[in-house]
Amino acid sequence: MDTGYVQLLSDADKVRVLDITASVTDEFVAGAYVRDQSGSPFALDRYLDECAAISARGGTPVIFPSYGLNELDDDGWVDALTAIGAGVDRFIGFELGSMFVPYGRIPSIEAYEGLMGIASCIGAKHSSLSRQLEWDRLSLRDRTRPDFLVLTGNDLAIDMVMYGSDYLLGLSTFAPEAFAARDRMWESGDARFHELNDLLQYLGHFTFRRPVPAYRHDAALFFELRGWAESDSTPAGAPRRPDADRAVLADILERLEALT
Repeated sequence: MDTGYVQLLSDADKVRVLDITASVTDEFVAGAYVRDQSGSPFALDRYLDECAAISARGGTPVIFPSYGLNELDDDGWVDALTAIGAGVDRFIGFELGSMFVPYGRIPSIEAYEGLMGIASCIGAKHSSLSRQLEWDRLSLRDRTRPDFLVLTGNDLAIDMVMYGSDYLLGLSTFAPEAFAARDRMWESGDARFHELNDLLQYLGHFTFRRPVPAYRHDAALFFELRGWAESDSTPAGAPRRPDADRAVLADILERLEALT
């Protein structure tokens, strides 16, 4: 997915990541990404190849946007995803705003309803960073297809779980055990949910400040601080944060460890 730099990895590295992931879990999602440029046609066969590589290892593909997909009009966007859906058992759609990638786009609510009509689409990640647009999708989901997963990608409003969203948050990569603890607290009615959610939200607002894609370097810094990575190195082309972020992240990590 985006946190894992899918759009910056070589084909060989993508395969290596999938193989490593499949060796430790048989339930995961992964970005099906097609590299292209503005003006490129929608590449159905390439998307299906990406989906097949993920599905063959037990994963569920998330249809990462591309120029060819997102330069289509709303009807064309739905038709393209319908064609993908005809070739896979299950997939997750992805609305990604332009603050994340230059080929990002949030289709209309009517197009979203068309996406929900694809039987093999089990849900869609919504990354507009807008509560209202996500609330609109939740309302539509509740009226028309209650089993459909609205997977919030709003790292600036991680309490959307309180309104019925599930999530595929880049932020949850920083501290999956803290998010799991938060979710258990919410499920059980534990009031400590709010304090932990507030701290995680602070982490989100800090790391997802502009330029938004540089949050991935903050994730690398956080991994290094946690002993999960040997360095904060990132792939070529990934924006970096200033060294001063390290001290702020260390403070947040210390506070998270105290709460969890």
